[in-house]
Amino acid sequence: MPKSQGIFTIFSPDEFMSYLNQSTFLRNITLVQNHHTYKPDYASFKGDNAFSLLEGMRNYHIKYNKWSEIGQNLTTFKDGTIALGRPINSAPAGIKGANATGICIEHVGNFDLGGDIMSPEHRDSIVFINAALCKRFNLNPDDNSIVYHHWYDLKTGKRTNGSGITKTCPGTNFFTGNTVEAAKQNFIPLVVEKLNELKNGNIQSAPAKKGTVIPEVLRVREASSTSGSILRTLNKGSNIEIYFEMNGWYKISKNANEWVAKDFVKLVS
Repeated sequence: MPKSQGIFTIFSPDEFMSYLNQSTFLRNITLVQNHHTYKPDYASFKGDNAFSLLEGMRNYHIKYNKWSEIGQNLTTFKDGTIALGRPINSAPAGIKGANATGICIEHVGNFDLGGDIMSPEHRDSIVFINAALCKRFNLNPDDNSIVYHHWYDLKTGKRTNGSGITKTCPGTNFFTGNTVEAAKQNFIPLVVEKLNELKNGNIQSAPAKKGTVIPEVLRVREASSTSGSILRTLNKGSNIEIYFEMNGWYKISKNANEWVAKDFVKLVS
């Protein structure tokens, strides 16, 4: 189940897809903005402090930027989780000139050259969230619907494709680069591929990891919590495929909510 604290809710990818499908949105959405936080970076994320990082960003945006709320609608983390902050029905404070019909995503990390090395879970989540938003808002994934902060002049708000006064955001090493050409060659094709999978009903196309069961009996639950209903059990030595990790739990089914406790699984090559 998604976890909430204050204005924030944290989802796994499949939970986020359910949220999108079940929600009504009143704004016209034509742009998906990609940003990196730079700070906080990977070293700031400890696995269990996502809410405190979100609250820290919110406080900074309100106190120092004088915004009414946290700037971004969505935030992604190193472990692949996705957080909802500013409501999607509210225009973000993301890119001057591109907010009215935009959704702002902040990817927590420093993805400039020499910065953080993106984790596989984060990489999958970033591709997924862009594809999921394109699916929900009927967008064709290209460089007009998926945009980087670097492509907009900070003073004028006009799209310059990187010239003028700009940030490096979402990073000079974000899926190999922050240029329009880098996005067209190395990021947007991944979003197109994932969108096609989502249209066919799949979230993860392949397991991220594999493992074996350690105890004599391991319970498989319908949620990433001991309060989740027990669906079945696995015997010691059983092989499992791991599609997602969240809060000390592994999701072991591609399309169903089936979770086992991480501590009772040994990863294998």
